[in-house]
Amino acid sequence: MEYNLADLFESVVDAVPDREALVYIDHPGTGAERRLTYAQLDAAANRVAHHLIDSGIRPGEHLGLHLYNGIEYLQTVLACLKARIVPVNVNYRYVEEELAYLYQDADLSALVFDAEFTDRVAAARPRAPRLRHLVRVGAATSAAVAPVMADVVEFAEAEAAGSPGRGFPSRSADDQFIIYTGGTTGMPKGVMWRQEDLFFAGLGGGAPTGDPVAKPEEVAERVAAGGAGITFFPTPPLMHGTSTLTAFIAFNFGQRVVLHRKFAPEEVLRTIENEKVTSVSLVGDAMLRPLIDALNGPLKGTDCSALFSVSSSGAIMSDTVREQFQALVPNVMLLNNFGSSESGFNGTATADSGPERGFRIRVNARTQVVDPVTHEPVAVGEPGRVAQRGHVPLGYYNDPKKTAETFFRKGDERWVLLGDMATVDEEGIVIVLGRGSQCINTGGEKVYPEEVEQALKSHPDVYDALVAGVPDPKWGNHVAAVVQLREGAPLPSLDDIQTHCRARLAGYKIPRRLVITDFIQRSPSGKADYRWARSVAADATP
Repeated sequence: MEYNLADLFESVVDAVPDREALVYIDHPGTGAERRLTYAQLDAAANRVAHHLIDSGIRPGEHLGLHLYNGIEYLQTVLACLKARIVPVNVNYRYVEEELAYLYQDADLSALVFDAEFTDRVAAARPRAPRLRHLVRVGAATSAAVAPVMADVVEFAEAEAAGSPGRGFPSRSADDQFIIYTGGTTGMPKGVMWRQEDLFFAGLGGGAPTGDPVAKPEEVAERVAAGGAGITFFPTPPLMHGTSTLTAFIAFNFGQRVVLHRKFAPEEVLRTIENEKVTSVSLVGDAMLRPLIDALNGPLKGTDCSALFSVSSSGAIMSDTVREQFQALVPNVMLLNNFGSSESGFNGTATADSGPERGFRIRVNARTQVVDPVTHEPVAVGEPGRVAQRGHVPLGYYNDPKKTAETFFRKGDERWVLLGDMATVDEEGIVIVLGRGSQCINTGGEKVYPEEVEQALKSHPDVYDALVAGVPDPKWGNHVAAVVQLREGAPLPSLDDIQTHCRARLAGYKIPRRLVITDFIQRSPSGKADYRWARSVAADATP
């Protein structure tokens, strides 16, 4: 047995076949839900895997998942892994041009998609020459695309036709898993992971909070020796790698995963209460703040006593918002995790991390801050790039140039150079400054948007904020704040915002332009859309 995700999952199934594995709740309290044990989920995935094999999809070919959250998503990922087909996540917000690019760039041979995306899939399909097999989840919503989509197979039919048994060829730790990045700073890129590397870097080696397993068989042994009782609730879309990896962490523990189709704050809280959820994952203030509003309003008094941890990846839970949630749910542990599609998990923010001391990360032993040119560790206090060694991806699919820029070898080890700028202090704590691609150069000084955003969010009237650089004839760029106010809050002036920030930031970091907007545009997972923020700030009258 190797460190192959399908092999590991099947070993857990065999250890605890009757334990509940996956719960899908459409609307809490309505009875619209499905529950599968480990044995039932295994059989359901086997059916889809055999359908794909019978349809001519071969090991190593790529299958896109163009889906909202649901049992079908994880069922299909497991089916791919079982059949040695490479799963590829597809951002369901993409329109025709973006989909055509991703379908072609990823060399998709098959696609499983939700029915409401039929028109977009039909429009993009002619530009994806390798895409030959399509499976649709749900009833068709349009007849206009029938000629282009006449060969589509309904998911229910595919599932019914496949065998529930296993009977698959042997698998390998080298089998691949591709995670496409969100593309908020450019075109999306497919990060190619060996499954063994992903198991250790992204799934904690079967024990994210303890010692990783020493052999593949140990995953099932630990599950058999332990009990049930932990319920993981990944609330962001599964199309973003973090949520799918969270589900697999739960499976490696032999525990339960709860899913909603989309993020709806009040429904999330009802499910936390009804299902006795112990661990919630989300993305920053964009998801945590609406939960606070609901707990202060229509869901006041919701029983969150089973909730042990709330973790965020991809965006920071600011100090202000964390304090507000902690006051409502005092026993919960709030974790700002740091990682990426290219590195998996790197570390967790320290308790004193915040605007005053910076975003301080206690990193794992595989993570360093290095000079981006020499790749040598930087001195204390010197800026560099975050890098990880050992279990790292193979590179970017179909992009040798970007692969050469990002991945390198030092000695006998493979390394990945991330986009995050950082320094290291005397204790070895990494202080993340921000994404290098978002850095604002103003009068020769460097400003990282995340730091200014933290200061803005500590203002009592600010609900959400993004920061971007706007061209300036004197300074090259100046700092602009795009702000969404709390409902009913008075309209602040630029002077008000500057006064608030001046107590928390150096003078050159203070916003010189303030744009008030009705909403802050983010991805469905809550990640910042800095291209949008720059456009809004640049278009606003100074």
